[in-house]
Amino acid sequence: MLKLFTEHPASVNETYPEHMGSAFSFGSAMVIAGCACLLHGIFPFLFQATGRNTVAKLYDRMIAHRIKMPDGTRASLQPAE
Repeated sequence: MLKLFTEHPASVNETYPEHMGSAFSFGSAMVIAGCACLLHGIFPFLFQATGRNTVAKLYDRMIAHRIKMPDGTRASLQPAE
């Protein structure tokens, strides 16, 4: 049972608490950007670049700067099958 909580975080070189913090950080950024996008739909003069900038920053954090594993490979961020 414990493996369910530790296998994926270990695959990206994180502990469970580290992974939870990272996921909460990503999730809250997406929720805030989503709200900004909804407001932008009503008021097109507001938050014109918020969605695009948030996606770019999150992509950079998750993909472009992946953590190197001890064996020199990059941490896999693919969902487990």
